[in-house]
Amino acid sequence: MSDGFDLYRLRMSLMEDDILICFNGPFSHSIIEEIGLAIRSYLESGETPPSASTDVFAVFVELAQNVQAYAARLKGVAGLRAFDAGTLVIGRTDARFFVSAGNVVARADMEPLAARLEALRGLDKDGLKRLYKERLRAPRASEGGAGLGLIDVARRASEPLRYRASEIDDRHLFFSLTVLV
Repeated sequence: MSDGFDLYRLRMSLMEDDILICFNGPFSHSIIEEIGLAIRSYLESGETPPSASTDVFAVFVELAQNVQAYAARLKGVAGLRAFDAGTLVIGRTDARFFVSAGNVVARADMEPLAARLEALRGLDKDGLKRLYKERLRAPRASEGGAGLGLIDVARRASEPLRYRASEIDDRHLFFSLTVLV
């Protein structure tokens, strides 16, 4: 740790941006469970409508599990370092909540993921509902992400999903997804 690290400055920045929970590190089942309990407790203690609480919690679980599953998948790929860490932020903006999660991804995985996300972004609520029902009835396929869970996230979102890929090196990107609920 450098002498320049200022925890107070970080705290003030989180408060200024109305960040409720911020986690950076390896995602395990127990970490996801503990953060989930903290989220539920926070949402139940405030004046958050039950439907919004359920949506925020469901989106958190899906995004956290996606980070964890992707890290597990990378562990078996030759030549790729296992990136088991991710970043998760839950906060408020105006009268809504946002859930944002990010992790390192192989550059080769970004194009198909972006195509799936753009397809979801192009659908309205009815289109998302139809797609969800179609996928629910279809045989389960190994999609490599952006499947039924992400469709459910898009259905819970109050506006189209936002995503970004930031450069790391020639083989990796940092992928982040933000959902407004």
